[in-house]
Parts: sequence; C-alpha cells; structure tokens
Amino acid sequence: MTTSSAGAAQLPVDRASIEHRLITMRKSVGQLDSLGALDSARLAADPGTGLVIERILALLYDLAAAIDRAAPSGRQPGTPAASFGAAEKAGMIDAELATALAPADGPHHVLVQLCLDTEPEKVPVIVDAARSGYREYIRQVTDWITADPGES
Repeated sequence: MTTSSAGAAQLPVDRASIEHRLITMRKSVGQLDSLGALDSARLAADPGTGLVIERILALLYDLAAAIDRAAPSGRQPGTPAASFGAAEKAGMIDAELATALAPADGPHHVLVQLCLDTEPEKVPVIVDAARSGYREYIRQVTDWITADPGES
C-alpha cells in the first residue's frame, strides 16, 4: 500500500495480501491447465468450457490488477491495464511481461469472449498466451515479494 499524496511517506507493502492473491492465481492457472486441450470442436460441443475460461481469465486479470495497485509507485494506476505499467515501474514485473499481460487489443478474457462465437479457433492461442503470461507474473511477483525488503 502506498499513499497518493505528493511528498507523503510510502506505507509498507501488504505482503500477506499479495501472497494470498498469488495463491488464488496459482490455483486459477492450475484450473486452466486442468481443462486440457482446447479446440473449436470442443468449444462448440461444450459452450460452458468457454465461459469457464473467460471467467478464470477475468479473475486472473482482476487479481493481478489488485496486486499491481499495491506496488510502491506512489501513484495509483487509473485502469487495470495501466496497473501492469505501474507494477513494472515498481520493479515487480519486467516490461516484456507488462506488455504481454495488457495486450493492445484488450484483456485476454475479453478477447476470449469476443472470439468464442466468431473465431473459436483463436481461443487456444489466447488462452496459452494468458496462461504462460500469468504463470510468469506469479513467478516474478513471488520473487519480488520474497526479495530483501530493502530491495522492493
């Protein structure tokens, strides 16, 4: 947690809160993994799978944004997408990952939602990108949160 007033001292980061969110993120990535192979035929035969995917990706996005807002940047990001940039500036994640988790076309869960009806063949690629991105996010934030407190 930080203060947003210019010149005000930063409050300590709520590491316990971040760690709890990371636990939920790990479980969510595991749930994506447990869905197995995704293809157009499966998504057409089982529309509920697409909804589950979209929901898990939305949860991951929301959890990451909440963690990012805890970054000691001194200023709260205005949007969840901007929160990835704030996390990068705070040293929580690298620039490549910040860009990967905030695609120019929109968040992964929104892209899945848009593709389910019109281009279901694109869904597996979007899910794979999100899965690997959030797995790396978890790794980088875990490294950051467990680093020497003087470094973060």
